[in-house]
Amino acid sequence: MESFVLKSGAQLPAVGLGLWKIDRSHAADVVVSAVKTGYRHFDAASDYGNEAEVGEGLSHALQQGLVKREDLWITSKLWNTYHRAEHVRPALLRTLLDLRLDSLDLYLMHFPIALKYVPFEERYPAGWIHDPASPSPRMEPDPVPLLETWQAMEELVAEGLVQDIGVCNFGVALLRDLLAAAKIAPAVLQIEAHPYLTQEKLLRFCREAGIVVTAFSPLGAQSYFSLNMANAAEAVLEHPSVKKIAATHGRTPAQVVLRWGVQRGTAVVPKTMNPARLSENLSLFDFQLNEQEMVAISALNCHRRFNDPGVFCEAAFHTFFPIYE
Repeated sequence: MESFVLKSGAQLPAVGLGLWKIDRSHAADVVVSAVKTGYRHFDAASDYGNEAEVGEGLSHALQQGLVKREDLWITSKLWNTYHRAEHVRPALLRTLLDLRLDSLDLYLMHFPIALKYVPFEERYPAGWIHDPASPSPRMEPDPVPLLETWQAMEELVAEGLVQDIGVCNFGVALLRDLLAAAKIAPAVLQIEAHPYLTQEKLLRFCREAGIVVTAFSPLGAQSYFSLNMANAAEAVLEHPSVKKIAATHGRTPAQVVLRWGVQRGTAVVPKTMNPARLSENLSLFDFQLNEQEMVAISALNCHRRFNDPGVFCEAAFHTFFPIYE
């Protein structure tokens, strides 16, 4: 397994298992199966609603001696409703309780979106809508400066509860602003990135700033079909160029797209519950794409963002909330 070295010296495995949309009833078994397959990097979040089950799987894997804690990389994310400084630490402690861990390797701010606090005892995970029982359920923004949230996350590092901290879904402008004020620079940026959304300028900025990038939805539209946020014609895995390159290497289109992601310098966190796909998605390090193949895949960029709050928040949560221009 290749890895990317963070400023702290910690090594982020290049391939992880994305835990978004993994059903709670299967999550523990999937985690154990993934550990047996060779996964050491797990990408979790409070909002995914399955951290307790993921924690059960991690606990089983550790108790069975399948892996040692120091060999695992566990990422989780601070949800939007916990951005006020007084809520950051309790949110992390709840995640640690659910995951059955003493500390995280990486804690990320999930979105540059602050929503009004929802107490754990009222609803957890809190979700996007402040009051689902309201006659007009909506998101309820809370005017919390990002720096307030970040400084509270920095305190988690000082306490030893988190090794590294970072952000998700930030652009260059927000990163510049955070870097100007932070005591601890963000170690990782997690963003949507795939051949239809290459984000070249953002990746270059992060390389020059020493920020490691993790690509979520690295296979593009696959995770969004079931949510009616993408259609079959948008499947990068069906693109003739990708299929041709896959045939040349005797690999699957998914392996080629994931290899492209790793080779361009991003960690990738594909999601699957299929044991064969778990193995397939990890088998990326015994072949390379040549320069022409890399260029051909990058040329598929059409700036297609599937995970866009400016679109889905209005459609699903009755609130127009763009964060990208």
